[in-house]
Amino acid sequence: MKPKILIVDDEKNMRWAISRALEKEGYVIYEASNGREGIEAFERHRPDVMLLDLKMPVMDGMEALKKIKESTTTTTTSVLMLTAHGTMETAIEAMKRGAMDYLSKPFDVEELKVQIRKALHVSELEEQVTYLKEATAFETGNVVIGNSQPMKELMAMVERVAATPATILIQGESGTGKEIIAHLVHHNSPRRDKPFIKVNCGAIPETLIESELFGHEKGAFTGAVSRKIGKFERARGGTILLDEIGELSLSMQVKLLRVVQDKEIERVGGSETVSVDARVVAATNRQLKKMTEEGTFREDLYYRLNVIPLHIPPLRDRKEDIPGFVHHFMKAFCSEMGRKLMTLSPKAMAQLVNHPWKGNVRELENYIERLVILSPTDDVQEVDLPTPGTTGTSGTSDTKKDSGIQLPEEGISLDELEKNLILQALEKTGNNQTKSAQLLGISRHTLMYRMDKHGISK
Repeated sequence: MKPKILIVDDEKNMRWAISRALEKEGYVIYEASNGREGIEAFERHRPDVMLLDLKMPVMDGMEALKKIKESTTTTTTSVLMLTAHGTMETAIEAMKRGAMDYLSKPFDVEELKVQIRKALHVSELEEQVTYLKEATAFETGNVVIGNSQPMKELMAMVERVAATPATILIQGESGTGKEIIAHLVHHNSPRRDKPFIKVNCGAIPETLIESELFGHEKGAFTGAVSRKIGKFERARGGTILLDEIGELSLSMQVKLLRVVQDKEIERVGGSETVSVDARVVAATNRQLKKMTEEGTFREDLYYRLNVIPLHIPPLRDRKEDIPGFVHHFMKAFCSEMGRKLMTLSPKAMAQLVNHPWKGNVRELENYIERLVILSPTDDVQEVDLPTPGTTGTSGTSDTKKDSGIQLPEEGISLDELEKNLILQALEKTGNNQTKSAQLLGISRHTLMYRMDKHGISK
């Protein structure tokens, strides 16, 4: 698979010169003319290396670098900063924000090629480290599944079916841990040393999903400047997880059916049939059987996927697992934030055990992170617990009394109120946008948009 390079520079001639030089080296090149376009291209193509100019209109390179690093913790893209305004201070700042290196214009093309090769080597190493961390987590038991009877039965089934090549359908509510179960299937199978490729079917636009899954040939459509290898080919010999499978369109379901049945694909724009030996694990929080009755999911595909059905019960149906999750998340977040290990009183733990946790394990994890951030004490009592689903720090009856904001007689500026709340969240979390977004109950991307809207540059 050819390495992907994203060039973000407002100078058209500069992009052309770099593209021409790097295409001769066999790289796949993408371009963007400012930081905002660069972020969009980064999200769309996930390049191996990103060349990012410092001075650009709309959004400069330093701000784009900051937003990319804050928007994801899993990228292995290496970033090289390019600038005609190079100073040691900006170089240091770029490195602090996650850039791998720094090149001052004008630079020698051969020097750029050397830096690209170094950056690709770093990206490969980071991918290996990520994979090894995940594998180590499973091998050392650093993944909490639960010890309730339903989960013991589920794990016994996972152990039985992992050694087979059978297709698996994992169903369960959002936040129950479907991806973890899929990874456990792969880790306990003969394919464990081969790739484990994850695809979120609901997060990829319908116009791109076929290319993402099956790849495309050069010239297949506008922007297809070279052949692209899809997820199924990348998963060859290993496992592919098709998460949110219920979000696929009916037309895409037809194409997927052939792959599941025949283990063959055709790249978009191509006529060559390519064999793909990848075990398919599908996951969904939707009722696929009901969808087949409604005509929104193909019955033949459903039966092809549902060879081995695995159901993960919601957290409210296995309350005995909650204390284990609480201790695991609390230990992890206390360590991450440099806090002494916090403890919960029996009454506090009982309150958490009896909460319905509609968002399941994911909601509980976010809640414990908020508790570790906001709690003024290491010995947490029932009265100290934040009310689940809010950003308050008290679980007393006063919470209900103070939960609403009283509108003054003279009125209020919603923009000013929103800006003030964002600033408070950033101050509470030490300018950590991920944690601030959680406190405000919004996504990180929404927070970034609203920070731009209000001119908040922290």
